[in-house]
Amino acid sequence: MTSTMISHILAFVIYLGFMIMIGVMYAKKNNSSSDFFLGGRKVGPWMTALSAEASDMSGWLLMGLPGLAYLGGMKEAFWTALGLVIGTYLNWLIVAKPLRKCTIAFGDSITIPEFLTNRFKDKSRVLSLISVIFIVFFFTIYTASGFVACAKLFKSVFDLNYHVGLVIGLVVILAYTILGGYLAVCATDFVQGTIMFFALIITGIIMTVVLGGPAEALQKVAMFGEEAISGKFGDAMKNKFDANQNYGTISIISALVWGLGYFGMPHILVRFMGIRSNSEIKLSRRIATVWVVIALVAALVVGSLGTVYLTDVLSPSTAETVFSASMQKMFPAFIAGIFLCAILAAAMSTADSQLLVASSAVSQDIFKGLIKKDASENTVLNVSRITVFVIAAIAFVLSINPESSIFGLVSYAWAGFGATFGPIILLSLFWRGTTRNGAIAGLISGGITVILWHNANAILTKLNVANPPAIFSVYEILPGFLICLIFTVIFSLLQKEKDPEMLAEFDRYKSLKDEDC
Repeated sequence: MTSTMISHILAFVIYLGFMIMIGVMYAKKNNSSSDFFLGGRKVGPWMTALSAEASDMSGWLLMGLPGLAYLGGMKEAFWTALGLVIGTYLNWLIVAKPLRKCTIAFGDSITIPEFLTNRFKDKSRVLSLISVIFIVFFFTIYTASGFVACAKLFKSVFDLNYHVGLVIGLVVILAYTILGGYLAVCATDFVQGTIMFFALIITGIIMTVVLGGPAEALQKVAMFGEEAISGKFGDAMKNKFDANQNYGTISIISALVWGLGYFGMPHILVRFMGIRSNSEIKLSRRIATVWVVIALVAALVVGSLGTVYLTDVLSPSTAETVFSASMQKMFPAFIAGIFLCAILAAAMSTADSQLLVASSAVSQDIFKGLIKKDASENTVLNVSRITVFVIAAIAFVLSINPESSIFGLVSYAWAGFGATFGPIILLSLFWRGTTRNGAIAGLISGGITVILWHNANAILTKLNVANPPAIFSVYEILPGFLICLIFTVIFSLLQKEKDPEMLAEFDRYKSLKDEDC
């Protein structure tokens, strides 16, 4: 074993041990389901902001986006990043305060399904059941992407067997999520978000300096692009750069609409619900927006400059390792190991949030809401912890294949949440006339549209359709979001008799001031 390997192992052990220690520390603070799932609504603005963004970006920020910038140029990566920046800001600006107010006004809801049930006075709890089904389905896929990222990182850094790395990531994430709950997840996400942020910035700055400054670095990157288009690095790289050069309107739209996903992300929305007060949301919004802008710009810089900073040209299959490869070349072994933990941090910070939200939906909304309404707090917490384990086990099975695509899994789940819940959340906060029937119709239609659209090309191939229509190349979040919105509005309008209690509560919620919550 080399000294470099020993240094990397030491850095990872210290980091992983620290994460588990945080889980143990916060385990003692969970006295109720509100504490476990929302931190008792007493999380400060800094931790809220960094936790939200760390859980949002996942391994995609450090692997997927730099890989896109490396493999083909800046167009696709830039438009995707722009969509994410716009979506982040609008979500904090439009949704954060109203959602916190509304979840308090409508029965002090601590989960998204519970909020929807209370908001629309659904005594049958059909709305809750449908919500939980979609949450568990898409979060299991999303969590699997985090496990895959962990496994691939351990494989690339330590040359560990893929499945061994998968088990290590699973054990650590389970440990602090099951023990510590929401506060542990927020605290670890705060640490992880900080590491991710500085790792990207420092790496980008050093790359720029080593390459002779911004102007010379950009000139070298442009020259690399010309050589790639000429075929110097092989047909695969040439095709990627050609595609990026011809990046059309449909592709731009598909990249920008990633921003729509934010309005329906349960693991981000609960951050708004758990902040200490509405008056602190403005500060959180500023912190979150600055973090996202700088982190995304740094990721684009790292991916783009990596084309000329790295001596060996990466293949399309290894392009997502540009960040880790650059850090291992740039820093002493132990420092590189610490910064490599940023990639692990990105994957873990998303997986832990998703496991917690999914488990809260099952334990709070299904077990206590439908199965055992008089369940004690301890019983609910225990069911939640068991659920975390079960969902993680299913995600583990989905992650078994070493060829699993991180970006593909994230893209599918992101579209699922954005299209299924996004329009419902927006309408529930701002349209008095939204009804239970409308919400149910929207959830089902949006979720099914995403599933069918995502698999459209495969379905059409089985039906012997040689050339699928170009429309199916549009990212599935857009048609799913629009269908959900349309169905929710239509079925709400068709329901002439509105629940007077629901309308009265909506009016009370709209009259709440920041100081009241």
